[in-house]
Amino acid sequence: MLADARVAIVGGGVAGCSLLYHLALAGWEDVVLLEEDELTSGSTWHAAGLCTQFNPSYNLTGLLRYSVELYKTLAADYRECGSVRLATTKDRVDEFRHRAATAELLDVPVEIIGPERLRELHPLVDVDDVLAAAYLPTDGHVDPSSLTRAFVDGAGDRTFRHTPVTGIERSEGAWTLTTPKGDVRAGTVVNAAGQWAPNVARLAGVDLPLVSLEHHYLVTDAIAEVRGLQRELPVLRDPDGSFYVRQEGAGLLVGPFERGTIPWEVEDGFHARLLPPSLDRLEDCLAAAAARLPAFGSAGIKNVVNGPDAYTPDGRCLMGPVPGLRDFHVLAGFSIFGIVFAGGAGRYAAEWIVDGQPSDNMWELDVRRFGEYARPASFLVPRAIDVYAREYAIHYPDEERDAGRPLKQDALYDVLSERGAVMGFRFGWERPLWFSRNGAHDEYSMRRGNWHEAVGEECRAVRSAVGVLDQTSFAKYRVSGPGAEEFLDRLCANRLPELGRIALTQMCRPGGGIECDVTITRVEPERFYLVSAAATELHDYAWLEWRLPDDDSVELRNDTERYGVLTLAGPRARELLQPLVEEEISRDAFPFFRARHLEVAGVSTLTLRVSYVGELGFELHHPIEDQWMLYQRLREAGEPLGLVDFGYRALDSLRLEKAYRLWGADMSADWTPLEAGLDRFVAFDKGDFVGRDALLRQRAEGVRRTLACLTVETEDTDPHGNEPVRAEGTPIGYVAAGGYGHVVERSIALAYLPVEHAEPGTHLTVDILGEPRPAVVVPQPIYDPENLRLLS
Repeated sequence: MLADARVAIVGGGVAGCSLLYHLALAGWEDVVLLEEDELTSGSTWHAAGLCTQFNPSYNLTGLLRYSVELYKTLAADYRECGSVRLATTKDRVDEFRHRAATAELLDVPVEIIGPERLRELHPLVDVDDVLAAAYLPTDGHVDPSSLTRAFVDGAGDRTFRHTPVTGIERSEGAWTLTTPKGDVRAGTVVNAAGQWAPNVARLAGVDLPLVSLEHHYLVTDAIAEVRGLQRELPVLRDPDGSFYVRQEGAGLLVGPFERGTIPWEVEDGFHARLLPPSLDRLEDCLAAAAARLPAFGSAGIKNVVNGPDAYTPDGRCLMGPVPGLRDFHVLAGFSIFGIVFAGGAGRYAAEWIVDGQPSDNMWELDVRRFGEYARPASFLVPRAIDVYAREYAIHYPDEERDAGRPLKQDALYDVLSERGAVMGFRFGWERPLWFSRNGAHDEYSMRRGNWHEAVGEECRAVRSAVGVLDQTSFAKYRVSGPGAEEFLDRLCANRLPELGRIALTQMCRPGGGIECDVTITRVEPERFYLVSAAATELHDYAWLEWRLPDDDSVELRNDTERYGVLTLAGPRARELLQPLVEEEISRDAFPFFRARHLEVAGVSTLTLRVSYVGELGFELHHPIEDQWMLYQRLREAGEPLGLVDFGYRALDSLRLEKAYRLWGADMSADWTPLEAGLDRFVAFDKGDFVGRDALLRQRAEGVRRTLACLTVETEDTDPHGNEPVRAEGTPIGYVAAGGYGHVVERSIALAYLPVEHAEPGTHLTVDILGEPRPAVVVPQPIYDPENLRLLS
């Protein structure tokens, strides 16, 4: 036996060593790190070491800020030279203003500066076409190897080098890792093997959606203009030119994100090595760099680095427990941003292991955000290459990318496309976003998109008549068996439904945060049908699976691809459906939140009397093979009634008018049901459930922040998320979700605010693209507050 440990970390790059350090901070000293070669010999050693805190996500900006603050104290060579990012278009300026407002909420200093100030900070830059720049004075860079060494020294060196892991097996409640030097037995394994993480995962029997891509940077000879500077240049990022530049001694280090990078097939034993340069595909980016920095254009090239880095389909790393494996975590796939992410990611990964959950919601990095669809190279490679090439592209609200698509298509994909559907992508599924009347496709903007009016027509049609939406992408699970009721009751904050009824419930973490949001239908005394969002299919399934009892009294099955879902919504929905069924479906015969097995136009369905738009509605869950026929029958019956197809953008607008919550946006593990305004779905008197004690404490102490609904005075822009909410100029919260309510004709924001600012009638402001806009807290919901239409 080489070692017996509480945690075994596989991989000695900066991420694995950061985790080692943070576990030691938590008092977990019985931890070992196994490295096949030397520390940093994967991609860490050749990284440029850039550290920026400019990110569109609230939680990830917080993660990056933590990293930078840590490096200032931990790494003696952290260089706080600042960074500047250029804007040459109005859309880019809008994007910078939005991000700067988010950064302010986290005390990350960001200034939007003009060309003259930019020239003072970076005298080598040609500013003729620059409209503005984002300046982050606390950004900088650090030497990756020194940082990694600091992590290891701070942890007390428990590393085993030249110790490759050749086998991983689980038995008797623990993992055994086979190495040439002997076995390592550990309670928890963390796969931090970087580009080799897929190989390590396969030893444990799973696959990870990671591919390595080539990335170059060039180091110039000494440049006279640089040698004469009195202070170090800030790191420069030119998004339109798609490159970054930092000072390297008396020269420059220039890194392009070119179109057409290529994947690299990971080789065993590829340690502290580089790939041959391939400068021909960098020409456009290097020409842009020479135009932006004339001194670079005339400089000699001293060194060219072409090093591979591991990418996921969205460019963000994989973190957290791996579904299907108990006590097996991953911390890998940081693309080229492993250095700046390592500090914060190591902290949250350690919390996940020690406390069972990170202190902030890390859903954007959670390995469960991807399913099996993301692993084939036919999707993974083009998706990763697209992410790489667009590293500095503007990331618009509601943006969809085509790379690697389409994947999962239900029977209506072609039919709806012919009817004008502009498709979106969620957890591998193609699904309609909106319906174009003139062949138009998405045209993105930081302001309202070209779909605004068409989506408004769909919303008004649903509210006035009836609409049909393909919601086959819903995640659907069957939980059955003699222990099913006890199992679910333990996990759910709400009471379980009686036979033939539906319950909306949250599943909470022990700390009270909302981990899952599902509807549960009891279809038989010992069989339950669960439905949750498409994006959380694997996330929610894993949450259930990890908690199954060991006595085989509960069967859990993922039925997502077995059943299609067509949703009818609108005041004429019953009028459409009634002629297609034999049973009476009047309000009294088929009330709200009930479920019935109905033959609809000859198709066997589980029909749920629910609505996410706040209108009379029915969800028709049916065998996937019957979907095309069912849709055609609904269209034929609905045409005289004004039936319209509607998409998910209309759905989002309609649900905002009703202030319905959406997990991952305005409801997440960051917030409890009490804070989210969902206390009516918490049955404290039913007995114990996960999170009950924490919620009882919170109820006794009083909720300090709550999800408020605001209307905002805007013209051609709407809140989308992360915009600061201010009281007399002081930030007091941020928008969790927002958009335009087409029927109420108001811009809507859902924001977590201190309770003293959440009273209806309170006047506040919301920053939209950097401009404070008047806002007022309003009662929830704005539309049909008495639910008369929903219950009709």
